[in-house]
Amino acid sequence: MKAIFYALSLLVIGAAAFFSFQNVGKFQEQQDIKVKVIADNEALTKKKENKQKDLEAEIVTRNETNRQREELKSSIESLKAKGKQLVRDIKALDETLQGQKVKFAELEESKTKLNEILKEQGVNDISEVPGKIAELKAEQTAKTKALEELKTAIAALEKNVAQNSEEISRLAERDASRDTRMRRNAMESVVTAVNEDWGFVIIGAGSNTGFTPQTKLLVKRDGRLIGMVKPSSIEPSQVVAEIDADSIAPGVRIQPGDRVILGEPASN
Repeated sequence: MKAIFYALSLLVIGAAAFFSFQNVGKFQEQQDIKVKVIADNEALTKKKENKQKDLEAEIVTRNETNRQREELKSSIESLKAKGKQLVRDIKALDETLQGQKVKFAELEESKTKLNEILKEQGVNDISEVPGKIAELKAEQTAKTKALEELKTAIAALEKNVAQNSEEISRLAERDASRDTRMRRNAMESVVTAVNEDWGFVIIGAGSNTGFTPQTKLLVKRDGRLIGMVKPSSIEPSQVVAEIDADSIAPGVRIQPGDRVILGEPASN
């Protein structure tokens, strides 16, 4: 009888040791998964910070491009104003020249009469009128040349503005695309219901927010990672997701109100 009792005792002790060893191994496996998930989350956070720095650098570049464009526009407006002034000056010179021509014709007629009188008096012909006409024509030529140079400069600046506008549009489209990815990466939702018997949760966000069956989701509570879930049924306003039991630490349960975030960022 004692022999049977001792044999049973040894059997019970061996079974207890066997199950204890199994539990220790499973607990260590859970701990390893938890450490890996935490490390992945930290790497994700660092990558997000780097993306934010890149975005800020792009914003600085866009602001600098905008500033240069405004400077070019200001230069063009200034050159246009100078060009208009030159046009007015040339028009005024043309009017002056026409008036002078009339006066010069009258003077020429007077000069002819005067020369005739002077000749009668034995005085040589003295005329300054052609010199004045030549002076006005030289001034008009210089103004016309300056206007043509301004027109050439304005055309070059307008071409630069057009090129800068295309670059600004391209940067704006890239910023908008990056903003969309950043908003998706920062997306966060809430667990609204939990069914532990069937091992699934209901999340208060759906396909309208970008969730897909391939989306990996992390569950957090008070900023601490507590497990992972995978979408199985996606509706416009909610998602049914299976609980990854292996990612849940012993004694921890997902509860309504826990936060859900993307497990992987959107690619660039």
